[in-house]
Amino acid sequence: MHEFVYTAQSARVVFGTGALRHLEAEVEQLSGSRVLVLSTPNQRPIAELALQLLGARGVGVYDQAKMHVPVATVRDAAEVARRLSADCTVAIGGGSTTGLAKGLALECGLPIVAVPTTYAGSEMTPIYGMTEGGIKTTGKDVRVLPRSVIYDPDLSAGLPTALAAASGLNAMAHAAEGLYARDGNPIMGLLAEESIRALARGLRRVVAQPLDSLARSDCLYGAWLAGTVLGNVGMALHHKLCHTLGGTFNLPHAQTHAIILPYAMAYNSAAAPQAMDRIARALGDSQTPAATSLYKLVGDLGVPCALRDIGLQSHQVDQAVDLVMAQPYWNPRPMQRDALSALLQAAYEGTPPDLSV
Repeated sequence: MHEFVYTAQSARVVFGTGALRHLEAEVEQLSGSRVLVLSTPNQRPIAELALQLLGARGVGVYDQAKMHVPVATVRDAAEVARRLSADCTVAIGGGSTTGLAKGLALECGLPIVAVPTTYAGSEMTPIYGMTEGGIKTTGKDVRVLPRSVIYDPDLSAGLPTALAAASGLNAMAHAAEGLYARDGNPIMGLLAEESIRALARGLRRVVAQPLDSLARSDCLYGAWLAGTVLGNVGMALHHKLCHTLGGTFNLPHAQTHAIILPYAMAYNSAAAPQAMDRIARALGDSQTPAATSLYKLVGDLGVPCALRDIGLQSHQVDQAVDLVMAQPYWNPRPMQRDALSALLQAAYEGTPPDLSV
C-alpha cells in the first residue's frame, strides 16, 4: 500500500427522518443565542419553520441566497447579520445557501449549522467559492466548515425530480474524482465508491417515485459521503471545467456538473483505469466503461445531456477552453487544448463521450 495522509473533518452529523427537530439542540451546542436563518426565496417556508423551531434563539431569515454566491450578496447578508447581532447561522437549502453561510463565516466569523435540502455535498467541505465580475474564486479555509450538519430526508421531499437528479449527479462527480485524486487515500476511496453506489441506487428510485423516503435517504447518505470526499482530497478536470463554465457563463451549477461528468471521465479513462473500474462497479455494470454508463445514467434520469440546453452559446466553447488552459489544474491526464476542445464540443452538443479522444 502506498503512503498517504488522512485528516478527518470535525463536522458533527445528525441523520434521519425528522432530524430537523434537533435544530435548537445543535445550535445550543455551539452556544448560539442569536441565529440568522439563511435560504433562497424558494426555501423561505422551510426557513420559517426552522426559525420557529429555534424559538427565542432565532432573530430572522435572510432569503436572498443566489447561485455561485455573488460577493455583493455576501456583503448584504453580512450587514443584516451585524444589524441583528447574529452569532450563528443556519443554512437551509443547497449549495447556494451553504455557500452564502460560508461567506458569512469568513466575513463575520459566524459558525454554521447546515441543513441540506439537496445533494450538493458542500456542507461537508472547508471549500468556499464566490463570484464577482463574472469570475468565480474558490479557496479552502477551516472556518467555513459547518460545525453541525442535519440530514433530514423529509426536507428533500419537495425537490423537483429534475433538480434532485442533477444535484445527485453533482455529488457523484465529487466521489468519482476522489477515486483518482492526487492526494487520495484508501479511506476516501472506500467512501467514494460507497457514495456512487448509494447515489446510483437512490437517484433512479427518486426519479421513479419522488416520495420514496428510503430513496431520498440513500441520496442524502451518498451526498454526505461525496461531500466528505470533496472536503478531504483535491479535485481535477471535472471540477475545473464546471467552475469555469458556471462562474463565467452563469450556467446552473448542478446541471453543469451532471453534463460534464461522463465527458471528464472519458477524458481521464486511460490515465486512471483502476478508478474507472471502481466507478463502473459502483454503478452496477463492471463490463461497461464508466463514462458510457454515466452518460446513460444522465439520460435515464432526465437531466439535460448538452451544455447548449442549459444556456451555453456555441462561441463560448472556445472561450471556455482558453480560460481552462490559462490556469492549469492538476489532472491525471495533462490538459491538452485539442482534446479539451473536443470534450467541450461534445458536451455542448450532447453526443456520447468518446474514450479515444
